[in-house]
Amino acid sequence: MTHAVVLIEAERDALTTLGSALAGLAGVAEAYSVTGEWDFVAIVRVPRHEQLAEVITGQLVKLPGVSRTQTMVAFEAFSQHDLESMFSIGQ
Repeated sequence: MTHAVVLIEAERDALTTLGSALAGLAGVAEAYSVTGEWDFVAIVRVPRHEQLAEVITGQLVKLPGVSRTQTMVAFEAFSQHDLESMFSIGQ
């Protein structure tokens, strides 16, 4: 499984509709509206690395209102359970 975090800058007119459009894309596991320089964060999960291009450049960046993106591909994924076990002290 390949994971990517996509930061998305939206056009002002798309701020109220883009979140649900992002969440509706196949391969987008989660979409968040956020504060700061970026307007949305999408978590993309696909079975094969090659599918990232299909989801991100083939669909996501073509959504109306997307003005800029930055994609970060994960080297390794940790679940909450993994993090809890890493930081527990012999419990």
